[in-house]
Amino acid sequence: MKNLAVYFTDVRKIEVREQRAPAIHEHQVLVQTASSIISSGTEMLFYHGLVPKEIPADENIPVLSRRPGYPFKYGYAVVGRVTECGKAVDPKWHGRLVFAFHPHESLFVADPTNLVDIDGLDVEDAVFLANMETAVNFLMDGKPMIGERVLVFGQGVVGLLTTSLLTQIPLSKLITVEPYQTRREMSLECGAQVCLDPSQDDFAGLAKGLLKGNRADLVYELTGNPHTLQQAIPLTGFGGRVIIGSWYGTKKEETQLNSHFHRQRIKLMSSQVSTLAPELTGVWTKQRRLDVALEMLPRVKPSRLITHRIPIQEADKAYRLLEQHPGQTIGVLLTY
Repeated sequence: MKNLAVYFTDVRKIEVREQRAPAIHEHQVLVQTASSIISSGTEMLFYHGLVPKEIPADENIPVLSRRPGYPFKYGYAVVGRVTECGKAVDPKWHGRLVFAFHPHESLFVADPTNLVDIDGLDVEDAVFLANMETAVNFLMDGKPMIGERVLVFGQGVVGLLTTSLLTQIPLSKLITVEPYQTRREMSLECGAQVCLDPSQDDFAGLAKGLLKGNRADLVYELTGNPHTLQQAIPLTGFGGRVIIGSWYGTKKEETQLNSHFHRQRIKLMSSQVSTLAPELTGVWTKQRRLDVALEMLPRVKPSRLITHRIPIQEADKAYRLLEQHPGQTIGVLLTY
């Protein structure tokens, strides 16, 4: 059986390589991939070479904990089926549909403790599990309250999932901001009251008008563009929170922390799914958060965000599409 894997071989260079089928040990299972999703945030930073070289691909995922240099495999959202079990593995795993934080690859071995059993879920909803967990984490860190005014900058996959979760809270206002029309339309489908184009004339004035002359209590910056932070701060009200979910890599932008920022006591808060906020660890665990994300998948049905399904053999096409035509894309899947 062919084993195809996606390799990053240089900046903006992708190769699909055929490898030997991996051998399993007694405590492992073999998984045949059904689909995987390309991250348009972190993964595209690696594609563009905008990640500091000393940083591992993902120190919290064993298979991605080292990045010695090109070539390397990346990706962290794969759905597949267990086709073989090692001698020491409970045979109940055989045939199970599973999710794995694993690079784009058609066959891989894993310890069952590193797999998420998703039997019973739709495959194309389940492939969004990592994105959904990130969105859940954004709500846990932002702590949106009933009646609050909320702004979400960025309506890519994670931004749209965050919007979808926020609609389940009785907010006073839920306004999103996105430059691409396809994503603005999807944002409205996901429940945003209004989705603004940040390039339109008097964007800030329009946003303040929609907030009834006020500013937002809670703002999410999920664009991956450091310039957006400069737009977000003036739209944040007294004591407001700005949750920075973007990772900018090596991208830089000057941010003016002016009198509005100081006098309005605005809080800039980082949010990263690899950990839990310290104040939550008394009652929350990463497993509990993952369980919530799993419960949200059939409720939100993120498969509606899929715009492209591309065979793994044409993976380079998928990355070029995300780079050159972002306005046409939301969820881009590799199929196997």
